[in-house]
Amino acid sequence: MRSPLTETVALVTGASSGIGAATARRLAEHGASVALVARRKDRLDELAAEIEKSGGVTLVVQADITDRGQAESAVQQVVERFGRLNTLINNAGLMLLGPVVGADAEEWERMIAINVQGLLYTTRAALPHLLRAAEDGPRRVADIVNISSIAGRLAWNGYGVYNLTKFGVNGFTESLRQEVTQRHVRVGVLEPGGVDTELGSHNTTEVRAAMIDPFYEQTEVLAADDIADGVAYMVTRPRHTAIGELWIMPTDQV
Repeated sequence: MRSPLTETVALVTGASSGIGAATARRLAEHGASVALVARRKDRLDELAAEIEKSGGVTLVVQADITDRGQAESAVQQVVERFGRLNTLINNAGLMLLGPVVGADAEEWERMIAINVQGLLYTTRAALPHLLRAAEDGPRRVADIVNISSIAGRLAWNGYGVYNLTKFGVNGFTESLRQEVTQRHVRVGVLEPGGVDTELGSHNTTEVRAAMIDPFYEQTEVLAADDIADGVAYMVTRPRHTAIGELWIMPTDQV
């Protein structure tokens, strides 16, 4: 039986854990060959072995996409290996919370580098190949899914620069959608609420205790697989259907 993404190639950034890893597994289950891109090669190798054991096809690409050269090289390695690129999942991200007053500016720079610049670099490198896939690929459509956040819809005290990056991702997504949608490159944004991943673990103990742990203690949060299901839904729609925005929330998150 032919799967929806048979003969297609997907690139997933931030694939070493959480939403990225779950999405890579799900796209492979739907028949895509999946390029796993992240900095932690040991994690990528483990994921690749797992997917290939189940019959999937993968390519491990160790890269820091905040470096434009590495982002471009990652895309090129995928195209050289598989000959095409049909789907880009911009998932890599970082969330560092705290007040603006007295903030560590280096934390801001790290978030902007990963959440914004890395996404831009990878998208720019991938677009020529996605446009080509939309013209002559097996499905005659290509996809970009940008993983944003509820923090791209709502701003909260202490989330300032993270909010800035995710509001920016949402704006960029819609602008690019309008630019390329008539060429059958679908560009959509997926905005999760609380998800059980490593995202909050990069914060200090004090920030986790004040701003993150209480939420997770009182909320039945989403699993990474829930978001992977959403991504798969977006990219497996028929050619004439585009999902521009998908907002997935825990039922009990306000």
